[in-house]
Amino acid sequence: MSFIEQVRDLDPNDPSRWPLGFRLGAIALIFVVAAGFLSYMLAWKDKKPELDSARDQEVQLLQTLEQKARKAANLDAYKAQLAEMEQSFGAMLRKLPNKTEVPNLLTDISQQGAGAGLDQKLFQPEAQVNKDFYAELPIKMRLTGSYHAIGAFVSGIAALPRIVTLHDVEIVPAGKEGSGDQLQLNVTAKTYRYLDDDEQAAQQPKPQQPGRRPPGAR
Repeated sequence: MSFIEQVRDLDPNDPSRWPLGFRLGAIALIFVVAAGFLSYMLAWKDKKPELDSARDQEVQLLQTLEQKARKAANLDAYKAQLAEMEQSFGAMLRKLPNKTEVPNLLTDISQQGAGAGLDQKLFQPEAQVNKDFYAELPIKMRLTGSYHAIGAFVSGIAALPRIVTLHDVEIVPAGKEGSGDQLQLNVTAKTYRYLDDDEQAAQQPKPQQPGRRPPGAR
């Protein structure tokens, strides 16, 4: 009788009648399964959280490695972009007047109105407003003239070699009755000046000396 036929003839309800070899094999199989289950319960189950944590850490490390590899591959492009930004920033800084150039720039702004054919009613420089590394120099202006003259004035301001921007633009009919084609332009022109190192340092808060109380403290 072949092995397969012997397996088919085995009665699963009465293992005691199985041949000795099959009974030993069944006992060995049960032992292996029990040992595996016991190993899982005693060792594998306790170590599973650590394994899961290690796998999560591995995934994070791989993602970090991938990001750094991508940045390293684009390093030359980043350097070129940074150099271009520094060049553009330097070009913009060169368009900011220094202290000695501000009076001439104010004269140029004032002359734009006359050059466009506008009648200047107000030219009032305001207080300087310090920012991070530059200062705003606002100038309130009121000019009257034709629509085309106002357009020429705006074009002339845009063509100046220094940066000048126009804010709070208001165009209303000139005069009380608003007769004719005369218009009044109310505008705040702003130019910008680069602060030197001493001026920037003066803006930084001074460290308080130890042992001194701030003003008003008791």
